[in-house]
Amino acid sequence: MQFDPTIIDDKAIYKLLTGAIIPRPIGWISTVDENGINNLAPFSYFNAVGEDPPHIMFSTVRTGNKNKDTLNNILASKQFVVNLVTEDLVEKMNTTSQAIPSNESEFELAGLTPIDSIKVNAPRVKESKVHFECEMVHHYFLEGHKNGGACVIIGKIVMMHFDDTILLDDHKIDLMNYKPVARLAGSNYAKLGEIFSIKRG
Repeated sequence: MQFDPTIIDDKAIYKLLTGAIIPRPIGWISTVDENGINNLAPFSYFNAVGEDPPHIMFSTVRTGNKNKDTLNNILASKQFVVNLVTEDLVEKMNTTSQAIPSNESEFELAGLTPIDSIKVNAPRVKESKVHFECEMVHHYFLEGHKNGGACVIIGKIVMMHFDDTILLDDHKIDLMNYKPVARLAGSNYAKLGEIFSIKRG
C-alpha cells in the first residue's frame, strides 16, 4: 500500500512515521528563559549527527503555528542541555511532556533536581546519567507545512557528563547499568532487548 503525504491527513502521517521509524532515542531538553524559569521537555525526533566535532539534532513541532517554550528559550539564549532518559526516569520524563504555563517549571512538576552546567546557562537534570551541554549552531523551520510545521535545531556539544557507574574502560558504556529507554509509537516505549554483535566486513 502506498501513501501520498500530500493527500493523507497529518495524524495518519504521524502514526506511520512514528510506528515505522523505531526505536528512537529520547532527547530530554532542558533550557532556561530570560526570567530564570527552568524548562524541561522530551523530544523523540532526536539523534547524534556527527562526532568531529560532536553535534546533535532534535526537532520540535509548532502546532497551531506556535513555538514551544523549549524553542523560544533556545532561539533567545542559543544554549540547551540534552539529558538522556533511563528506565528509572521514564515516568518523570513522561510527566515533563505535559503542557504547563511558561512561568512554571517542569523540574518542579516532576520532582527533578536542576543542577548547574559548566559551559552553558541551561540546567542539567541531576537524576540523569548522561548530559550534553550544547550551543545552537543552526536552526531551520520546515517549509510547506499545514499547521505550523516544525523547527530543526542543531547543537554543538561543548561539554559531556557521564555518571561513573555506566563507564567501562576505554570510554565504553556499560549498557546493563545504563538501561536507556527508547520511544516507540503511541504510549509505547522500549528497553534494551537481546543484544547481538556483527563485525564490520
